[in-house]
Amino acid sequence: MAHSLAVRLSLSGQANIRSSLIPYSASCQSRPVTCSHVHFYLEDLKESPLSHSPVLAVPRDCIQVKPHTFTEAISVMLGLWLMGRKAKGPSRGRLLTLALDNTGRAQANEQRYSKLKEKYSELVQNHADLLRKNAEVTKQVSVARQAQADLEREKKELEDSFQRISDQTQEQTEVLESLKQELATSKQELQIVRGSLETSAQSEAKWAAQIAELEKERSSLAHAVARREEELSALQEQLEHTQRELSSAKESACQLAKDQRRMLLAESRKAAEHVVQEALRQLEEPTLISCAGSADHLLSKVKSVSSCLEQLEKSWSRYLVCPEDISGLLHAVTLLAHLTSDTMAYVSTTCLRAPPEPADALTEACKQFGKETLLYLASLEEEGTRENDGTAVKSYLSKISAIELLPRGLDIKQEELGDLVDKEMAATSAAIETATARIEVGKHLILGSCTSLMQAIQVLIVASKDLQREIVESGRGTASPKEFYAKNSRWTEGLISASKAVGWGATVMVDAADLVVQGRGKFEELLVCSHEIAASTAQLVAASKVKADKDSPNLARLQQASRGVSQATATVVASTISGKSQIEETDNMDFSSMTLTQIKRQEMDSQVRVLELENDLQKERQKLGELRKKHYELAGVAEGWEEGTEASPPALHGAVTGKE
Repeated sequence: MAHSLAVRLSLSGQANIRSSLIPYSASCQSRPVTCSHVHFYLEDLKESPLSHSPVLAVPRDCIQVKPHTFTEAISVMLGLWLMGRKAKGPSRGRLLTLALDNTGRAQANEQRYSKLKEKYSELVQNHADLLRKNAEVTKQVSVARQAQADLEREKKELEDSFQRISDQTQEQTEVLESLKQELATSKQELQIVRGSLETSAQSEAKWAAQIAELEKERSSLAHAVARREEELSALQEQLEHTQRELSSAKESACQLAKDQRRMLLAESRKAAEHVVQEALRQLEEPTLISCAGSADHLLSKVKSVSSCLEQLEKSWSRYLVCPEDISGLLHAVTLLAHLTSDTMAYVSTTCLRAPPEPADALTEACKQFGKETLLYLASLEEEGTRENDGTAVKSYLSKISAIELLPRGLDIKQEELGDLVDKEMAATSAAIETATARIEVGKHLILGSCTSLMQAIQVLIVASKDLQREIVESGRGTASPKEFYAKNSRWTEGLISASKAVGWGATVMVDAADLVVQGRGKFEELLVCSHEIAASTAQLVAASKVKADKDSPNLARLQQASRGVSQATATVVASTISGKSQIEETDNMDFSSMTLTQIKRQEMDSQVRVLELENDLQKERQKLGELRKKHYELAGVAEGWEEGTEASPPALHGAVTGKE
């Protein structure tokens, strides 16, 4: 606000301000107006009663301003002067009087301020002197501390030196004591030696006599040593002779063992050659005309011969390195002979199904294979023979594997196809009629087995009722049967659950058998029902055995009935599998009218179907596992399996599944 007032002043107003400030400057002894003067003046004016006068009306914010520069001081004084001009009459006089009083008070404050300033300067100077002294004292303290540290270090070194000197003094004292003891001991020994010297002088004559006797004994011992050396040389010659005999015996034994191994190998080789020659003879005059082999079996035998040949080569190499290792070689030779014989037999039987030209080629290759095998076995006679790698045998095995054996029927002439089709159609019709009759028989077998199973289940239920009646009569005491069942609620619930499972399985099985007979059911349903009935039967028997006496005749009849149910279930499964196989035999594919492309297409479709079925089977198994788990959880919550001591259906089902 003071600045805004100063801006609005005119040049004439500034002249009036200077004239109004002259008395104040004179009262301050011609000293210039400072910020402190204006500050004290404003403070006095703030405390004076004129500041509350309605005539003067000095604003509070103007009085509270504390100027910091000379320009601000002039601006404040100008504002006060303008307010003084607005005041009239006595108020103006009081204002000027108050201003003069405040001027004197400001002068006193200025003097106090000067004194305080001088005191402050002295304090600053004293503080600087104290800081310098403090720095000097700190430096002296550092020097003193360093000197003290040096003194401590020297003291420590002196103490260490003193300790070492003390230790050395102690050691020297101990050495001195030991030397004194040794000196005393030496003196005693000297006395003893002197006594001994006197004694030895007396016994010297005796020693001389003994030396003479020893000389005589030495001469006699020298003669004895000469005789012993002569005997030792004779024994040495005898030992060398014995060692030569032992060496020759070892060589003879090694040669004998080598001859025996060679003889054993030769006998094994001869036996193998005899087996191969017998197979070649049977190949030329086959006696297996009534038998027929397949090319797949022949190829498997060829692979076996190849593997055996490789094993024989490895065994021969090991035998050449270590002749003692002959067991593997003998086994490989024998196995090669028998596999070669079996291969020739399979060649003979396979040629019966092959066309003439491939059969002749196969027979000729087999003969050459047999001859090369004989040559290969003959090459194993000498140990030095190393170039018997069986390459020729392997080449003929490759020829046998490479011969294409066409199935019979493809070499039929075109003019014979019509008659062949008629014959095959007639045979097919007869086979269909036979299969139909077998299916009817199979259905009757299935119905009969299911009927037998129902009868066995009836016997089981009757035996179970008799056993339950016996359990209740023996265990209820004076209580009623209802009270007994209520007391043993968990056991009762398990028994009821098993009975329900048996009845439900029997009902579902009857429905499945009816659908199978009508041709609208699946054989798999019968199999599943049979397994469920077996599991439920085991559960019923186990639940009954919990409370029954182990020597009870009713329990024995129940177990016998359970075995009857198991046998009937096995009969149902067997008849179902038999009926299923009979029906599947009627669904054989007819390849007579299919081309190679169609067969390849059917093969690809079949592979796709197999993959789909495997995927579906995996998913169904996972679903079945989840269903069983949920069923067990719900049944356990309903019947209290988690706390009971009776056998629970999950455990029984696991036992039955493991038994199956």
